[in-house]
Amino acid sequence: MSLPIRKKNRLYNYDYTQNGAYFITICVKDRRKILSEIVGDDAHIVPKKYGAVVEKYIRNVKEIEKYVIMPDHIHLIVRLENGTMWASSPTKNVSSIVRSIKILTTKEIGKPIFQRSYYDHVIRNQNDYEEICKYIENNPKKLIPE
Repeated sequence: MSLPIRKKNRLYNYDYTQNGAYFITICVKDRRKILSEIVGDDAHIVPKKYGAVVEKYIRNVKEIEKYVIMPDHIHLIVRLENGTMWASSPTKNVSSIVRSIKILTTKEIGKPIFQRSYYDHVIRNQNDYEEICKYIENNPKKLIPE
């Protein structure tokens, strides 16, 4: 029995180390609601135990400009400004940032909680950036029962 062919997640021939902003979504395995709860009419986010661990590591990544920790996924805006090739620090890329969040979270919790991959979108201009910021801000409100 052959495994299904997975769709490629990344843009073909795109350099994910280049300067720019990226919208990232990382989902929990089986979409379990283990990261946070959305409470009240104002859609206040209350982190659960695992969500607090994730947030601790997100806050330590200076390239993350904006984020929201939903019950079963997280959204991030990552901005890379790697400078010149001759910079002394190692070049960061989107994959290494996501990987470090996943690895550190897994080590502290004692088991992996995230799906294998992640969704990314290259933010192309200021309008795109503003729309994604609004989406991140309003995402919790979508879970308020009417």
